[in-house]
Amino acid sequence: MWTAEQKRGLVLAACEPGASVGEIARQADLRASQIYRWRREMSRAVSGFAAVTVAPEPRAGPGTGDAVVVELAGAVVRIAAGASPALVTAVIGALAR
Repeated sequence: MWTAEQKRGLVLAACEPGASVGEIARQADLRASQIYRWRREMSRAVSGFAAVTVAPEPRAGPGTGDAVVVELAGAVVRIAAGASPALVTAVIGALAR
């Protein structure tokens, strides 16, 4: 039996850039399908669940003002520091669909 914390750790590890779900599953003595199942269960339990990796990125130039850069399925969206929370939520929600 796996604790909720262990499941969450394995799912997050599988969401890292370049991670292999199969390799993570083998290391934990699981099947990859189990990690996928846990990920689905977590996404249903928490509205808007998404793995996020925070990494510094060089600025494009002086005064760009980007606060958030979202890369999803090949799309890159830069959200300005002054954007309203409602706009940020709408943009990220649209990308997740």
